[in-house]
Amino acid sequence: MQVTPLAVPDVLLIEPKVFGDERGWFCETYHDQRYEAHGIAEFVQDNLSKSRRGILRGLHIQHPHGQGKLVTCPLGEVFDVAVDVRRGSPTFGKWVGAHLSESNHHQLWIPPGFAHGFAVLSESALFAYKCTERYHPEAEFSVLWNDPAIGIEWPIDDPILSDKDRSAPTLEAQHARLPDYAS
Repeated sequence: MQVTPLAVPDVLLIEPKVFGDERGWFCETYHDQRYEAHGIAEFVQDNLSKSRRGILRGLHIQHPHGQGKLVTCPLGEVFDVAVDVRRGSPTFGKWVGAHLSESNHHQLWIPPGFAHGFAVLSESALFAYKCTERYHPEAEFSVLWNDPAIGIEWPIDDPILSDKDRSAPTLEAQHARLPDYAS
């Protein structure tokens, strides 16, 4: 597998080795020793979501009980985004995005302390993520998906949003709830 730090270097783009022939393909999506060598921790929960074209989910974060997430799109295509929301981080408020799809097999490692969201670009998409912490509904909150202070360049103009995501506060308004950066 090839691992590449992105513009916010704590977020990693992972390109697994894919083996294919006329029958289809195979790739290893997780191997504890290989992933741990890149600082990707053990997982306690796996999640799947299915969405249709134009759906945008996010930006979500859980704090306390921060979740590291290893995400991929095994069916369809999404534009996946991670935003550094750790107070005091040298990359606070910066975002990175990557296209994840069934054709490129890429994964994105999003460490704890990052808000996360994705937009569905294909007719439908299956989105999978492994989490380093269990879901704690009382600790989850959102940041506005199109907060101008963050400036995410989403590849869709008029996304379909949940009420929660549509009315989420800005990053500045959530400042007191954000995790601190630990260097």
